[in-house]
Amino acid sequence: MQRLAVDDASDVRLDGFRGLRDPDLRRSVEARDGLFVAEGVGVVGRLARSPYPVVAVAVLPDREEAVLAELDGVEGLDDVPLLVVEREVLDAVVGFPVHRGVLALGGRRPPTSIGALGDDVRTVVVLEECNDHENMGAIARTARALGADAMVLSPRCADPLYRRSVRVSMGEILRLPLVACSGWPAAIGELQAAGFTVLALTPAPDAVDLDAVAVGPDDRVAVLLGAEGPGLSDAAMAAADRRVRIPIRGGVDSLNVGHAAAVALHHVAAVRRLPPP
Repeated sequence: MQRLAVDDASDVRLDGFRGLRDPDLRRSVEARDGLFVAEGVGVVGRLARSPYPVVAVAVLPDREEAVLAELDGVEGLDDVPLLVVEREVLDAVVGFPVHRGVLALGGRRPPTSIGALGDDVRTVVVLEECNDHENMGAIARTARALGADAMVLSPRCADPLYRRSVRVSMGEILRLPLVACSGWPAAIGELQAAGFTVLALTPAPDAVDLDAVAVGPDDRVAVLLGAEGPGLSDAAMAAADRRVRIPIRGGVDSLNVGHAAAVALHHVAAVRRLPPP
C-alpha cells in the first residue's frame, strides 16, 4: 500500500470519506462515484478479500499496525493509498468520532441477476422492501453463516452497501452475491422458473409450520421475507409456492425479520444435512 500522512481536513484525498452522518449526501456521493464505506479492522479485511476493489483506506495512527496485519498477504493492494490521519482531522471529515479507527472506500460492482446465479446456488434470501439498514446487515450476516448463496432484493429495498449495513453484517454482505430486481413481484416468477421453491415467511395461523417443510439436498429454495412491521405484501405471498410460519408462543405478534431469517435458514440447512430415510 502507499502510505500517505494527511494532516489537513480539506485535503481532497479525504473527499470520499466526508459527511458519513448525512444519509442524503452519502447516497448522492456514493451513487455518483461508485463507492461505499467499510468500517472497522475486520470489515476492511473482509472487503480486501471480497470481489469489491479497495479504493482507499483512512486509518488513525494507533490502528495502522493492526490494519496492516489484517491486510498482510492480500494481493492487489500495492497502489491503494493508506491515508494515516490524526483523530481530530478524521473525526472532522466524517462527522463523528471514528471509534473503530479505520475506514475504507470500496468500489461498487453491478448487481447480478437471477438468471446469472450458478447451478451451485441452492439457497437464496429474498427481501421485499427491507428498508432498515441494520436488518439488512443482520440478515446478510445470518445468510452467510447459515449457508445461503445469494441475496435477492426487491426494487424498494435499502442500499445493501450503505455503511451501516456493511458494518452490521461484519463485512459478510460483501461476500454474498446481490441480485437487484427491476420488477416485482415478477422476480418471484423468475426464481420459480429457475427452479427455486419460494417459501414466504408469515405469522399467519393458517400457514404451514416451518417444521413440516422438507428440503432435499439438491432442492433450490428461496426464503422470502418482508419488511419489519408490515411483512410481505399480498401480491408477494400470492406469488410464492408456500406460505410458511415459525411456531411461536401465543400472544406474541411475530419475530424480528432478522431472527425469522435465522430460524428459517437454520431449518433449511439442517434438513439438507439429514441422511436419507
